Amino acid sequence: MAQPNHDPITATADAGAVLGTYLRAQATAFLRGLRLHEESGADAAEGSDAARSLRGAARRISGSLATFRVVTESSWADGLRTELVWLSSTLADEHAYAARLTRLMDALHRLSGSPELPAPRGSAGALTVGSARAGALLERQLTLARTRAHSATLQALGSSRFHAVADAVAVLASEVPLDAVAARGRVSEVLVPLAAVAETRLSAAVASLPPADGAQPYNADHDGPWHEVRRLLRVHRYAREALGEDVTRPAAAGQALDRHRDAAEAATASATAARTPRIAPATAYALGVLHADQRHEVEAARLEFRHLWLPEPVVTPR
Repeated sequence: MAQPNHDPITATADAGAVLGTYLRAQATAFLRGLRLHEESGADAAEGSDAARSLRGAARRISGSLATFRVVTESSWADGLRTELVWLSSTLADEHAYAARLTRLMDALHRLSGSPELPAPRGSAGALTVGSARAGALLERQLTLARTRAHSATLQALGSSRFHAVADAVAVLASEVPLDAVAARGRVSEVLVPLAAVAETRLSAAVASLPPADGAQPYNADHDGPWHEVRRLLRVHRYAREALGEDVTRPAAAGQALDRHRDAAEAATASATAARTPRIAPATAYALGVLHADQRHEVEAARLEFRHLWLPEPVVTPR
């Protein structure tokens, strides 16, 4: 992942120069990640790390182009941002399925009270009886999804569309297309107000989140607004990085929302598996317990985010 630059940036600095420096650094990180990915070959661990670096740089570039669009050549920024969002999403799928399977298997081990699966039939009641079959079912479904995502990634990385993106980022590493007028303004006059707009959007999204009253602990309908907060928080963090500001707090809050996303998607995967036709009652029971466990993890992540991000504890009126 590209490391943010925390060197102090003066308010009177040239907006175009500051944004250009940040975007060139992220473009260089993208190209470095691409080279490492090509060199990783059959090494899955190195390939995963390289893909993560690629995604991180792609998100930073696309997020910055969205926040500071008016400082750049807008048509160029819009086109590159769209392609980077596509690439980041494509690269993320394979890792997401693998991480989801690991999370769910770890949770099954913990819930069944057994260090490994399969557990002896009937040794710890219905949960242990069904946990082995539940784990096998999840492994089949998520491994198949991961294999398909891997194929999609390979296809994307070999496509003319990807090579066009890589070429555009290579150009960005040396030259940033900037708006001739806006780029001449000061940081305090141009970049800071635009970053403030991103923060305002984030604050509005946080304020509109459902109350944390615990009245509906398993309500998956509320996941969408939380995922949107996660996206806006990331855009806010990248804007602050571009300005050379400390992003420790938004990074920590973002990690809580990453755990929220992971738990919510794991709960969905267990619910999907539970709808498989003709599974045994014990298997369905284990998947139901697993779903409830992950929804509890969702609630815990929401509370953690509120603790990290909101200035004061949320008090719900009685």
